Amino acid sequence: MEKRIYPEPAQTIVSPEPFVRQTFTDATKAVEALKRLYARNTEFLRSSFAGIGSDKDLKGRYRAYYPEVGVTTLSYSQVDSRQAYGHMSVPGHFTTTITRPDLFETYLVEQLQLIMKNHGVPVVVSESDTPIPLHFAFLEGTHVDGSVAERLRRPIRDFFDVPDLDGTDDLIANGTYEPIPGEPRPLAPFTAQRIDYSLHRLPHYTATTPDHFQNFVLFTNYQFYIDEFCIYARDLMAKGGGGYSEFVEPGNLLTPAGATAPVSGALPPRTPQMPAYHLKRPGHAGITMINIGVGPSNAKTITDHVAVLRPHAWLMLGHCAGLRNTQALGDYVLAHAYVREDHVLDADLPVWVPIPALAEIQVALQEAVAEVTGLEGYDLKRIMRTGTVATIDNRNWELREQRGPVRRLSQSRAIALDMESATIAANGFRFRVPYGTLLCVSDKPLHGELKLPGMASEFYKRQVSQHLSIGIRAVEKLAEMPLDRLHSRKLRSFLETPFQ
Repeated sequence: MEKRIYPEPAQTIVSPEPFVRQTFTDATKAVEALKRLYARNTEFLRSSFAGIGSDKDLKGRYRAYYPEVGVTTLSYSQVDSRQAYGHMSVPGHFTTTITRPDLFETYLVEQLQLIMKNHGVPVVVSESDTPIPLHFAFLEGTHVDGSVAERLRRPIRDFFDVPDLDGTDDLIANGTYEPIPGEPRPLAPFTAQRIDYSLHRLPHYTATTPDHFQNFVLFTNYQFYIDEFCIYARDLMAKGGGGYSEFVEPGNLLTPAGATAPVSGALPPRTPQMPAYHLKRPGHAGITMINIGVGPSNAKTITDHVAVLRPHAWLMLGHCAGLRNTQALGDYVLAHAYVREDHVLDADLPVWVPIPALAEIQVALQEAVAEVTGLEGYDLKRIMRTGTVATIDNRNWELREQRGPVRRLSQSRAIALDMESATIAANGFRFRVPYGTLLCVSDKPLHGELKLPGMASEFYKRQVSQHLSIGIRAVEKLAEMPLDRLHSRKLRSFLETPFQ
């Protein structure tokens, strides 16, 4: 490959040959160009690093840039007002840097096709001015020879670009990004480097690669749900899949439809912090389930990273404290509002911002409860209550003075309390990912009703299976909806990015 070398203060920059910008009226061809450019530039960085023998072999700083896609519209366009995304609200030039176009191919084609259709304009593929950090050029699972770095007398960052945290943030998603006059507006909610940051964190937390994640995500705070999900998924695979193609467990253990055991992958050396399990369908249309553990910090961390994959919905299934005398252990709570005392998102999403219930999610969950339990109408209200769920960062909140959290819970009309649901819903709101919550009452601390050891075992055996079945049925209902109906306009701010 020819290389261009040009001076920079105190060193030279060694890069691939400049990419000639290309204009496309076909979204698929545009994405193919993005894939070729990304593959060329990341291969350049990998081969340059591998070819280093010592400081004497270095010609300067090795640099390659992220691909970029841009679109320009010169006039306001009348588009279908029901559409939540896929159009520019104001005239101008919009761009975004791109990473892993192979992983995001379906997403990118859909977004570009909508823009072309709604505005009748072409898209331009070019090379951005944002360097690809060396760390992000190596895909997850790639073996990197550490002896290369040991042979150098200076840090790697003297020769290659490294992740720049100053430019890796959520300003666009938070709605606080202010472009400099004359600069392009953002086309997508995340930059390439922000996406890469999360793509490389997901395997660390979940022990599965981003490629396996599906567009419908179930979060839980108990391993019981995961155990039941594994039983369900393995049984499906043994019986031929039932419409699902593969089941993937931590360590990328892959069981294809028709098999009774994994055919590839290896158990991770240690249990990951938030293990993920993927019941896959073609086009990422299946279900990912993640045990996020306990607490709002974990809930924020995992949703921060899953959000860059642009899932179509995520739901919280877990246990909660029932706050009303009329509730019984095993009853369901369908959240339609949230009290946020988790505090982990206060700097990104002020607590005065309401987190609305999304009709499509609410209906899917309620219908799923009715179908799985066989109850309807007034009988359904006996086991499921719709109301406000409070999320708190203090696991032992009930030990506080009663005029503190208990009074606030009463004033808010809360019917249940946990440590994750409001965080997951708030991050769904922040990142424009449709969200919902269906909890199961597992104790009633305000009324002295706690599970005894024997009761707990029987409760989990009976209730977890039914609760999970409801979650899976709700997700399957959502998967049947048109995307332009599922992605709610409630989640869009005044000046939104054209990409979902």
